[in-house]
Amino acid sequence: MRSSRRHPLLVPVLLCALAVLAARPTDGTDADAGSGAGLGPEVARLYEDAAKATQRYEEGRREAEAQRSKALEYEKRLDEQRQKIDAMHEDLGRIARAQYRGGGGLPLTARMFLADDPDELMRRQRAFTRADLAVNKAIGKSLRAEARLAADEAKAQVAWQALEKRNADLAALKTRIEGKLEAARVRLEGRADASVAAGSCPGAVRLDQQDLPVGRSWVAPVEAYELSASFGSGGSRWANRHTGQDFAVPVGTPVGSVGTGRVVQVSCGGAFGIQVVVQHAGGYYTQYAHLASVAVDQGDRVRPGQWIGQSGSTGNSTGPHLHFEVRVTPEMGSALDPVPWLSQRGVPL
Repeated sequence: MRSSRRHPLLVPVLLCALAVLAARPTDGTDADAGSGAGLGPEVARLYEDAAKATQRYEEGRREAEAQRSKALEYEKRLDEQRQKIDAMHEDLGRIARAQYRGGGGLPLTARMFLADDPDELMRRQRAFTRADLAVNKAIGKSLRAEARLAADEAKAQVAWQALEKRNADLAALKTRIEGKLEAARVRLEGRADASVAAGSCPGAVRLDQQDLPVGRSWVAPVEAYELSASFGSGGSRWANRHTGQDFAVPVGTPVGSVGTGRVVQVSCGGAFGIQVVVQHAGGYYTQYAHLASVAVDQGDRVRPGQWIGQSGSTGNSTGPHLHFEVRVTPEMGSALDPVPWLSQRGVPL
């Protein structure tokens, strides 16, 4: 029997290891402590997944519509072939009736003896024979064409049904992704609000950057948006007038720098909640406020379109949006109308 004294440190070491594993989150998105560094990238990734699923769904829907049109075209061609065959049957019936009225019920030899002009009878007989052959050939050709068209139509129908199933699967996938995205948004905004309330800005959450615009010096701060409160508009939420342009976007939407510059301020608390200020050439500064997370640190250099944070609803905000401001100083009080400012730089909103 082995002695328990042989490894006196084994039990404490194992207990410490289990304690560490128990305290460690299963992945970066489930940790509730700290700044929630895993939530920002998770939301950004879910946005990307949802966009890809939507794109595949739309592509499949267009393919299904094209397949439907093809199937309808096949059916139209089948109807045309059926009409031609019916007309050929009518022609064949007329030929048969004409042969009967012309003595078609008698053997050809008997009709030749009874005919006033046997040569004329033979010419008519040859004409009838040629007509019969032509009609039979046309009917055979149409029947074969009808069989091919019916087979093609069946294939088109099967393909269309497969596309419909794929679209249904993609729609379900998109719904699941959007459900996860909404849950992650709520958690992200909750942590952002807690940071603002505590007066402690969360650290930079580095996001996997998208492909940055090539050959463009200026871009919009968000890709998909609706413009809401505009520069100079009045309202009970502002002491004087609105000092920027609001972009209505969901929580967690990646926010990019509108141009090349340097981050001069990352702060939280107050009316703007979590915010980033970027300095640009020419003495201009841009502000990105009410964020849920930041992806840069003070002093970082940024390029046009580079993600610097994610939108939220922190601070004095009635709903998720990005407050975008252009100034001639780092602090508020020197704001310009952002819409014409961006338009002059080739970015119409």
